[in-house]
Amino acid sequence: MVVSFAELVGYIALLLNLYSMSAKNERKLRLVSLVANLIYVFYGIMISATPIIAGCTVAVLLHAYRLYKLKSNTYETHTIS
Repeated sequence: MVVSFAELVGYIALLLNLYSMSAKNERKLRLVSLVANLIYVFYGIMISATPIIAGCTVAVLLHAYRLYKLKSNTYETHTIS
C-alpha cells in the first residue's frame, strides 16, 4: 500500500484530532486540536478542498480564541456534577 504525501498529512491530522479527544483538560484538548486543524488546513490546500480549508480555519480561530481566554482567565469552564 502506497500512501501519498497528502494522504500522510491527512492521517497525521486525523490522529492528532483523535488524540485531542482523550485530553483530560481543556487547554490540552484545544492546543492539540488547534495543531490538528492547522494541519487539516494544509491538507485541504494540498488537495484543493475548499470546505476543509474553510471549516478548519474557523476551528483554528475558535481554538486560538478559547486558548487566549483560558490564559487570561476570563473564560470559565463548567463541569457537570
